[in-house]
Parts: sequence; C-alpha cells; structure tokens
Amino acid sequence: MHSREILTSTPHELPAVTRRKLSEFFSKAEVAELTARSDWRGAWAIFFNWGLIAGAFMLMALWPNPLSYLFGLLVLGSRMLALAILQHEGAHGTLFKTRWFNEVFTDWTCARPIWQNLPKYRAHHLVHHTKTGTQLDPDISLHAGFPTTRRSLARKFLRDITGITGLKLLYGQWLMDAGKIKWTVANDVQRLPQEGRTRLDVAHTALRNMAPMLLTNGLLLGILAVSGHPMLYGMWVLAYLTPLPLFVRIRSMAEHGCMESSTDMFRNTRTTKAGWLARMTVAPARVNYHMEHHLMASVPFYRLPRMHAMLRERQAVPVAPGYAEVLRIASTPRTAET
Repeated sequence: MHSREILTSTPHELPAVTRRKLSEFFSKAEVAELTARSDWRGAWAIFFNWGLIAGAFMLMALWPNPLSYLFGLLVLGSRMLALAILQHEGAHGTLFKTRWFNEVFTDWTCARPIWQNLPKYRAHHLVHHTKTGTQLDPDISLHAGFPTTRRSLARKFLRDITGITGLKLLYGQWLMDAGKIKWTVANDVQRLPQEGRTRLDVAHTALRNMAPMLLTNGLLLGILAVSGHPMLYGMWVLAYLTPLPLFVRIRSMAEHGCMESSTDMFRNTRTTKAGWLARMTVAPARVNYHMEHHLMASVPFYRLPRMHAMLRERQAVPVAPGYAEVLRIASTPRTAET
C-alpha cells in the first residue's frame, strides 16, 4: 500500500519528504485490521455525542441552577469539539464505511450545527497533512508562538473564557461565508478581491453559505421551543463562544505546539496522554492520538489506541506526555511575550 493511500482517503499526491515506510511498523494484515471502517460505529459516535448534548439540555431544564448551567456549558462546549473531530473523521473518509454517510450525513449532523463546512474543511485539512512541520502548513498559526510565558498563556485563556476569542470567531465565520476572506480553520486572514461586488452580492453569498448552519440551528431551537425551553438555546451559543475556543486552543497546542520544524511526522506531531477529564473536555473521540493519525490517517479514531499500543510495543513512539505537561512546555518563560 502506498503512503499516499495511507495518509489520506482521497488520491492526492504527497511530497516525498512526508513519506514513511509503514512496513517498518506494520504488516499488510495489521494495516488492513487498523484501517477497517464501520457504519454502525460511526453512527454510534454521532448519536452518542448528540445524546450527551440532549442530556446537558435536560439537566439544565430540570434543575436550573448555576452549577447545572456551568456543567451543561462545559458539556456543550466539549461536545461541539467532538462534533468537529467527527467532521474531521468524515473528511478523511474514516467515520463510516459508506461514502455518503462520511460526506453528507456527517456534514449535516456534525459540521453544519457548529458553523463548519465539511467539503471546505477537507480541502484545507489535506494540505495540513501534506505540509505539516513546514511554513506552508495552513494550520501553523494555531500553534505558532509557543513556547510563551505563563502570563501570555493566561491572557490567551482569559480571552477564550470571556468570549473575546469566540466573538472574533463568529465575525471570521461571517466574513468567510460572505466571501470576504479565504475559508480556513486557522488564525491567519487572507482577504479576497472585492472589485465589482455590491452589498447585495455580499449579503446573497453570506445567506447562501450560512443557510445550512441557520437551518440546523433553527431545528435545534425549534426542538428546545417545543420542549418548553427555548431560552436554553442561548447556552448553545454561549458554549460556542466560551469553553469551545479554550478547548480548541489546548487541543491545537498539544497536537503540534512546541514541536520541531521538520517534515518527519514523528518529530512535528505529538500524541498526548488523556485521562477521563481530558477526554471529556479537550480530547474527545481519541483526538489525542495525533502522531498515529498523521502516520496513517486512514485509521478510524476508535482504532488509534490499538495502533498506539502496537507502536509502543515496537518502541517506535515515545511515552506520551499528559496535557498538564504540554501546558508546562507551552508556557516555558521567555523574554518576549505575545
């Protein structure tokens, strides 16, 4: 099996510098075992996370108090991240065995409710896989600038939990849907030419691109309204603005932050040990096994722990640090602050 078939689920050619011989680590039978996909497991992953979302809303509806709201907010934020990660799986074609479920069902049940777009995400993300560890990586802005000082990191976290980052995210999403900036999940902004575009053109483009998000969120609001709790939709918006940006930042730092500028995926990507708290917040859907994912992106997320164990048995990967250790590495004091 060629490495370009391993790294992505679509036939994109990869530069030679990113290729690793998987035969060094796995037999053909093991590759087949690890890359086996399942429709029912993909469906269970989506329904499980939406079940947790429904449970969070139910908790807040039945026991309205500050503790239930805080807990519900954290659950909603973490499950939004889980939906984003399942979108990532669908983009690689690994969430389901059936293509339609990967490309259409996942788009509507995971991507659109959190204002994402699976086809656009796939085009962006596959470039990340081919350019990881280089200045051409489209996601480099997500983890650039680390390590930084503890004070600087604290300021970043404060912007996240106070909604400042989230409001910027909302504005950026609108600019992308309006065709004013290039679509991205990173922090860099590339403005698009606007010559000849009227305000009506901008509004029409924005409405067309936002329609799936508005439709899915309208459905969620409608369900909450029918249940007698339409105001709880505000918690969905608040979770998008506050804990979600914090969880995304920590996840991005763990995956590639403070790693070498190298085309070797064993040096530019990190796997992080995740306990139950991390898995419930910053590392749902086994996203912490990121080195394994970059080595063989055709492996479904639920088989990554097995892949990691095999690589550890063969002494091919180091012992994974925990998220606390990653935060310590990322906040190593230095003179210049961000």
